[in-house]
Amino acid sequence: MTPARLPVLDVLRGLALFAMGVYHLSWDLFWFGVVDWPVDTAPGWRAFAAAIAGSFLFLAGVSLTLAHGTGIRWRAFLRREAMILAAAALVSLGTWFALGEGLVRFGILHAIAAASLIALPFARLPALAGAPLALVAGGLILALPYVPGVPALDGPWWLWTGLGDPGVSSVDYVPLAPWAGLTLIGIAAGHLLRQPKATLRAAAWQPSGPGSRLASFAGRHSLAVYLLHQPVLFGALWLLAAVHLIPDRASTDFVDNCSFTCALGGVDEAACRKICACTLTSLISDDLWDNLLRDPENMSLRDDMNNRHQVCVLAFDPTGAR
Repeated sequence: MTPARLPVLDVLRGLALFAMGVYHLSWDLFWFGVVDWPVDTAPGWRAFAAAIAGSFLFLAGVSLTLAHGTGIRWRAFLRREAMILAAAALVSLGTWFALGEGLVRFGILHAIAAASLIALPFARLPALAGAPLALVAGGLILALPYVPGVPALDGPWWLWTGLGDPGVSSVDYVPLAPWAGLTLIGIAAGHLLRQPKATLRAAAWQPSGPGSRLASFAGRHSLAVYLLHQPVLFGALWLLAAVHLIPDRASTDFVDNCSFTCALGGVDEAACRKICACTLTSLISDDLWDNLLRDPENMSLRDDMNNRHQVCVLAFDPTGAR
């Protein structure tokens, strides 16, 4: 009998979680203005994110075959589906509070739950039929985004298909076309892994070093790690920004906008950034910055800001002082 859980798969899942953590930490650092990496737009970063999502969907297919290849264990399957759907709903609700209309409408957890339903019949087939059929079906789904869009499937209610124009923006958008194709390819790989020799080799390997053991632990608790890692990372950076140990988004925008306005007056750009950073530092050290954020139209606070700005102009561009 093929074991439903192999340590090597837990380690691979743990490594995917680590890569996801690296990506989300990079995105958070970019959002807070700590780094200027184009995490949301650069092709390399987008490919990195796609590889992470694809690895989770592929491994979900492999695990489905190992768990249900000899007979669908409906109680276990439905329990897993319910947990994933509940977690997906929690992610959507949380991002609605945080991002409003940019919430996660159909993200990686939604995709795993739906793709598992599509892929389950292929997991139950005998290997000789299941593996090639899953490969063909997976290839077809991967190819679907390259065919012309279907206008009837436009709009947010059909965005889960990936076959129309959703008409809305959403973070972590993982529609079934093409992503469910990777779960089906994972089903085919799972059928190969269930063969006796492959199973023996995979089962014989055990994590030994601290890194592989940590990855294995994370892989065994992947749903919990997924749900907790981003609130922990984002919350930690938010706290650091709140006590001004790192710049927050508002301070980064202030320096950028101040520098742009300063440069329009003919001052050297490098000097402008020093002047504006000096102004921000002065506001923070005098406990005026938080008050200014709460009441940006307060003329007394704005006069205080302008006075500190003039002091910084004298320090970094005395010839441009007024």
